[in-house]
Amino acid sequence: MFAGQSELERDSFLQDVFPGGFLWGTSTGAFNIEGAWAEDGKGESIWDHFGHAGHVHLNQTADVACDSYYKTSYDIFLLRGLHPQLYKFSVSWPRIFPTGTNETINSKGVDYYNQLINQLLDSHIEPMVTLFHWDLPQALQALGGWQNDSVIDAFVSYADFCFSTFGDRVKLWITFHEPWVISYAGYGTGEHPPGITDPGVASYKVAHTILKAHAKVWHLYNDKYRSQQLGKVGLVLNSDWAEPKTPTSSEDMRASERYLQFMLGWFAHPIFVNGDYPEILKAQIQAVNQHCSTTVAQLPVFTEEEKSWVKGTADFFGLSHYTSRLVSAGADGTCAPGYESIGNFSLHVDPSWPQAASSWVHVVPWGLRRLLKFVSQEYTGTKIPIYIAGNGVPMGDTGDLLNDTLRVDYFRRYINEALKGVKHDAVDVQLYIARSLVDGFEGPLGYNLKFGLHHVDFEDSNRARTPKASAYFYSSVIEKNGFPSEALGRSSAPLVFDRPAPSKLPNLPASEVPSKAKVVWEKFSSQTAFERDMYFHGTFPEGFTWGVSSSAYQIEGGWDADGKGPSIWDTFTHVPGNVKNNDTGDIACDSYHKVEEDIYLLRALGVKNYRFSLSWPRIFPTGRNNSVNSHGVDYYNRLIDGLVANNITPIVTLYHWDLPQALQDIGGWENNTLIDLFDSFADFCFQTFGDRVKFWITFNEPYVIAWLGYGQGTFPPNVQDPGSAPYRVAHILLKAHARAYHTYDDKYRTSQGGVIALCLYIHWAEPKSPGDPRDVEAADRYLQFMVGWFAHPVFKNGDYPEAMKWKVGNRSELQGLPSSRLPAFTAEEREYIRGTADVFCFNTYTSKIITHSTTRLQPFSYEYDQEVSISADSSWPYSGLEGHRPVAWGLRRLLNWIKEEYGNPPIYVIENGVAISTTLDVDDNARIFYYKTYIDEALKASRLDGVNLKGYNAWSFMDNFEWSDGYDPRFGLLQVDFNNPNRPRTPKRSAVYYAEIIRSNGIPLPKEDEFLYGEFPKNFSWSVATAAYQIEGGWRADGKGLSIWDKYSHTPLRISNDDTGDVACDSYHKIEEDLEMLKSLKVSHYRFSISWSRVLPDGTTRYINEMGLNYYERLIDALLAANIKPQVTLYHWDLPQALQDVGGWENDTIIQRFKEYAELLFQRLGDKVKFWITLNEPYNTAYLGHGVGTAAPGISTRPGRAPYVVGHNLIKAHAEVWHLYNETYRARQGGLISLTISSDWAEPRNPHKQEDIEASRRFMQFLLGWFAHPIFKNGDYNEVMKRRIQERSLAQGLSQSRLPEFTESEKQRIKGTYDYFGLNQYTTVLAYNLNFPRVVQSYDSDRGVATVSDRSWLGSGSTWLKVTPFGFRKILRWIKEEYNNPPIYVIENGISERGAFVFNDTQRMHYYRSYINEALKAVVHDGVDLRGYTAWSLMDNFEWAVGFDERPSNGPTSLSGTGARSDTTRPHSRSSCHCELFGIGFDIPECGNCPVRAFCSFRSWSLGLGSFWIQIRKISQKIP
Repeated sequence: MFAGQSELERDSFLQDVFPGGFLWGTSTGAFNIEGAWAEDGKGESIWDHFGHAGHVHLNQTADVACDSYYKTSYDIFLLRGLHPQLYKFSVSWPRIFPTGTNETINSKGVDYYNQLINQLLDSHIEPMVTLFHWDLPQALQALGGWQNDSVIDAFVSYADFCFSTFGDRVKLWITFHEPWVISYAGYGTGEHPPGITDPGVASYKVAHTILKAHAKVWHLYNDKYRSQQLGKVGLVLNSDWAEPKTPTSSEDMRASERYLQFMLGWFAHPIFVNGDYPEILKAQIQAVNQHCSTTVAQLPVFTEEEKSWVKGTADFFGLSHYTSRLVSAGADGTCAPGYESIGNFSLHVDPSWPQAASSWVHVVPWGLRRLLKFVSQEYTGTKIPIYIAGNGVPMGDTGDLLNDTLRVDYFRRYINEALKGVKHDAVDVQLYIARSLVDGFEGPLGYNLKFGLHHVDFEDSNRARTPKASAYFYSSVIEKNGFPSEALGRSSAPLVFDRPAPSKLPNLPASEVPSKAKVVWEKFSSQTAFERDMYFHGTFPEGFTWGVSSSAYQIEGGWDADGKGPSIWDTFTHVPGNVKNNDTGDIACDSYHKVEEDIYLLRALGVKNYRFSLSWPRIFPTGRNNSVNSHGVDYYNRLIDGLVANNITPIVTLYHWDLPQALQDIGGWENNTLIDLFDSFADFCFQTFGDRVKFWITFNEPYVIAWLGYGQGTFPPNVQDPGSAPYRVAHILLKAHARAYHTYDDKYRTSQGGVIALCLYIHWAEPKSPGDPRDVEAADRYLQFMVGWFAHPVFKNGDYPEAMKWKVGNRSELQGLPSSRLPAFTAEEREYIRGTADVFCFNTYTSKIITHSTTRLQPFSYEYDQEVSISADSSWPYSGLEGHRPVAWGLRRLLNWIKEEYGNPPIYVIENGVAISTTLDVDDNARIFYYKTYIDEALKASRLDGVNLKGYNAWSFMDNFEWSDGYDPRFGLLQVDFNNPNRPRTPKRSAVYYAEIIRSNGIPLPKEDEFLYGEFPKNFSWSVATAAYQIEGGWRADGKGLSIWDKYSHTPLRISNDDTGDVACDSYHKIEEDLEMLKSLKVSHYRFSISWSRVLPDGTTRYINEMGLNYYERLIDALLAANIKPQVTLYHWDLPQALQDVGGWENDTIIQRFKEYAELLFQRLGDKVKFWITLNEPYNTAYLGHGVGTAAPGISTRPGRAPYVVGHNLIKAHAEVWHLYNETYRARQGGLISLTISSDWAEPRNPHKQEDIEASRRFMQFLLGWFAHPIFKNGDYNEVMKRRIQERSLAQGLSQSRLPEFTESEKQRIKGTYDYFGLNQYTTVLAYNLNFPRVVQSYDSDRGVATVSDRSWLGSGSTWLKVTPFGFRKILRWIKEEYNNPPIYVIENGISERGAFVFNDTQRMHYYRSYINEALKAVVHDGVDLRGYTAWSLMDNFEWAVGFDERPSNGPTSLSGTGARSDTTRPHSRSSCHCELFGIGFDIPECGNCPVRAFCSFRSWSLGLGSFWIQIRKISQKIP
């Protein structure tokens, strides 16, 4: 058919499209991209084993690969941009069945694939799932792998599970991907795992097994699932095209036929023809074996039953194809087993064929068409569709990795050959899949080969993904369904969101001074931080629009391209020194040349709108309509058409600061002529683009134009006239805006139906003293000067605010001027301007603190006219731009102010975002915090306050030119590499986060955070806690010896305010008062500690202080008399100073001293105490006391050794005391004994990043595992600690690890020394990797982890303590899983406060309610064996290094230093809740007087959302 083709005919390009319904896709393989090789219970695969054995280029492995296991949302993001109809991926068999069989099912692996499938379907992408893409479980390979017939049943079982689990959503299944590669490379050449070199026997045996396994799985689906699931099952076969080396040679013709049958027919013939191998294959093997003295190849034989079973087992023909070969007949007589010798052919390439980065791939596009025709004739005909399931070309890892023009040309030509096959040859091709979505691990060559449409930076732990030129090209092919001969016509405007009715807003009276909007300060400024910062979950109203924003000069580049005229910013930036680093917007992001790229990434974001601006000099180079630049018009038409085609609504700004220089030359915005010229430009834009643009903004931030351009002069045109020019310019801008509005209203609104407004720049203004009317008036005045300057004329009465007129007028008179510097509108102008906006658009980034100030009269200045002083709170976070501190709660107040001030118009936030000053910020955690908090405040305003908020746009779409700051601050959701001439765009983590916000239409409450009503188990213990040094006082009373905390607190600069525990709460003298508080709480237990130095003044049993011991005897008797069980801690940090003087916990003799001390207490108190704690928080003793020195004894000189020595001795001391109790006292006394370990929960800072996930695990093992692993596991330290500390120690030139070692006998002695797991838990951190210099010897450098807090988490009185109830449940579950579900007692949990004392401590109530509910979930949902809960603390007390500044208690104590308490022992409001909580849980049968085992009503429980309060109500639901 093709023999007579000329080269010109063969290579001709067909301009046409594929049939309707043709499918486009892209692909990956599990082991190529997932990484997480041993995460969450995944079993080892043969590729893991192969890589770890060093068989891959540069010893690379697939351990992390693209990290896709943790980056599902990233890959979906890319897929949305690419816009295929289908995504082909594979399931990792050992991720689902770690050992290869269904005896062990890994639920977390199943969850991963469920999440991927669901997100694909949510994005309207059909999943095509491969069951086996080469990664056999190593456990099955150990049994022989595909050479063992038993693997067939294992594969069927695995497939059965996948069909039953995923088949309700997956309708396209592939059993095997390229079985030829498995057989040939895995068992023939040994290049792939399992690395077997047996081409004559094993290779054919494996293929035989695979064919039978495939057939069995096909029949399984056909018989069991097809009728319900209605899917298709096939396999993907790879094949080169074989072209005779000498077309006229019959031998070469036959050799080419043999090559195809040995490669393709080997698998295709049994399935698609007759159930058996092709005759040519069988005959050739037989001939070789007959020719040679030994059997060279063994081709297994199918039984007749097997043939009928195998035949027809495919619903489609999956074909992957990459290259072609020239084939000639082989040399006869070769008997060495080998692929070519057995097949009797030789392979060649035409030297004119371009070679790819891989030696086996040459670019031969026409081979695809011929292969398709061969497949159609030989196997499929018109009955079975052909799916091109793999086609692509590898590039190397050098050169320009992003501008992959070779791949673009490859796809263009190969796809065109497929099109010819469809159009000219009538081949039934229904699908094309490009390999691959991303660069990945490419087998033996590791990361040396790049097949991806998206580049992955494997040197970066973020595994950042960047679209290549080929991604943009392929996306355009998908969009056009081929190669149409004519450009697609324009789409009609989409109805993406509900546009507000295009009618004028109601007329409003002038604002008072101060405005009535001051009610916003009255409502919000008295909020507590708790009320202000409480996070609110919910979604925005239906029809809410989400978008991103940009502006022409900041992104377009092409400053003089295609006839564009210069703008004032071109002129300004070309003068050295005007912009940081002398940056310019000459190229910027080069968006002028990258329409397709920008639309690709907008589509990936899932935005509903895109706000961009038109460059006036790009359309009118001279600023006038007598010079229209058609190229500029074409650019915007292509952009708008592309947006509309993708259902993205264009929001178009007419003027974003880039005035044509020709108009500046006539005076710019100080010249009234610009009113007419701007109207002419606007008219042209309405007429040209208005059929598709339905949302217009006349001016972006006129405040900036007037003040920065004409007042400060820091922006062009550099006019420095702060007292007059800004007012004149603003006057003209308002009239120009009104003119454009009326032009649209009169000429275009009826036919086009759009809306038009201007967009203002606003900071929120918070009065420094909200109770001071002068500061409130100053804050209002600040807003009137900034916002009202433009909004008051438009949205109110056509004139400036009274506050402005009054201040500027009076100051002008005081300055001796004949009239106000603020121009006046005529009555006609006021009427013309009033109401010239359909919606209220604004940009906001930060807040300011405002106070009244008497400012000087000279020089004249718009700033001085305001008579305010502006500042920022030092606690507000910084950003990459001075003056732009994130203050999220300001947005809610600002939205409310706009609502009150301007009659609640439809409001759009057009710009909101944060700058980060760095060139590389793909893992932009701070930006996520910004959006997470700011969007939540917008949600509160919408849902709680009734603000008519219609849309939100993030600033900015991508990193861009940030005006006078150049490219230093980065605002973008996309990172732009300004050092690369192609300006590649890489999605940041914030882009993926924002896309999820858009998809969810807000921030819905996660299901796991829903409140659970239910009960704790019977006999659950409810307790409250204290510690001796923190409450007892009496530091020298009745013979008490000195403790290390006595000495530490009497050392200057150690404790805040020089506080001490000398008196503390004076509990040593107030047993009765303490008992009354405990009884009022209705606790069942009380946890307190014994002061070692009060009982044994010198730490030894040489002298027992009977008075001190008697105090504890009296306390215990009083507790028992009140039916409160004591929980006694032996050591809560207050070591006798006498023992510290001989080395303290660094001296191992202390182990015996501690044992003697414990025995005394067991003897004297053990008959009454049934719950013992040996050590409280040994981590704090070791690390704070002996590492950083912020706790007694204050040692910080040996941070790399002392903490480990101390920890070592603490563990041994605990074990000895446990054994003492167990062997001597347990039988008689019947108590429990263990230790209490403190731990934060650690979440990865970036949950999509393997490195952060590992850092969070390392954090947990260094903190909680340090002490828990020896005791609750194997008697030794965890492997993470041992490995890390040893590696760093050896690298530091030491001969052994700085972490001490336990002897084998010590390990046995330590292991299992617990009766329960005591846990102190308060908060959660976000952990990430931090590499310290090698020479640093410290616990922190060994751990190599840094932590931050999520800005959305509620704070407390302690900087380290954020309210994170979710972490409480997670750590309880982690302990269960890590330590085999021990009985757990929470021994401390609570929150601190600072500032003035309040009885109604709603924040603490919220804390306990939330945390205790998470504990309930851990019990009910997670099966955690939680036995008790203890609140910290009973009363305000001495909080160690912060003294009495922080208050953690359930009941108040006046701590003035005298020990005198409040005149009542009335507990906090929350304590009344505790008496109910300490019943049993959240089951509310009825309300009454704190019924036992019931949790009743709180007193006005605050959710901290303005005036939104709720009461706990009676509910009927019970969870046993």
